[in-house]
This record gives sequence, C-alpha cells and structure tokens, in this order.
Amino acid sequence: MTTITDTQHRVTETPNGVMTTLASPTLGGSRASLWLVEMHPGAGGPEHAFDGELIWAVTRGAAELTMAGATTTLGPGDTAVLPAGVMRRLTAGPDGFTAVVTGPGGSTVSRPDGLPSVVPPWVA
Repeated sequence: MTTITDTQHRVTETPNGVMTTLASPTLGGSRASLWLVEMHPGAGGPEHAFDGELIWAVTRGAAELTMAGATTTLGPGDTAVLPAGVMRRLTAGPDGFTAVVTGPGGSTVSRPDGLPSVVPPWVA
C-alpha cells in the first residue's frame, strides 16, 4: 500500500485552470493517474486527444464537452468516459467547474496543431 499525503500532491496551474495530481506513477505506487481539475469560469482547454481512456466525474459547476462533432453539457454528478485517440475540448460554464479525472499514468496528449505529443505533468 502507498499513501500519498496532501503535502505530496503536485499542483499545476495553466491559464485555464488548476490541476492537482492526487496519484500518479511519479508520486509512487500507481500505474494510473488521478487528478482534480478546477477550471476557471468560461475557460476552454485546447482541442486534444489522449492515447489512453480517461474518465471525468464532474463534482461542481458545468462544462461543455465537444468530441467527434457532438457537444454535451456535463454537470455535477455526470461522468464522461472519453475513449483514447479521439479529439475533444472542454469549456467551463460561467461558474467554472471541478472534476475528478483518472486515466493511465504516463498517457501522452496530442494536439491537431502539430505540436509534439507530451505527458502532461498532472498525469506523469
């Protein structure tokens, strides 16, 4: 068993929000990653795709998820299972949103703008 204390969590801030890594391979003891997303009101992440399946569970606020040409509104209690390799974009509602997310540790993300694939720090 591995215990990851509150003081060991990794916090990454971007212009769109804050990601707090709760568990990941680099924090020890896990092949999966678990992180908290707190997205700023009206912020939209870039269009991107992960090479592993992600599960998003919204706990507060609302977000629009656009994936494969369809847009879905997510609110508290909603869970979205996002398949690997499909481009998606999340946009926060007017009050922002918070979600707990999990997926394979070390998953890479790619973007359609041709930037190289990377492992986001909250997933590493």
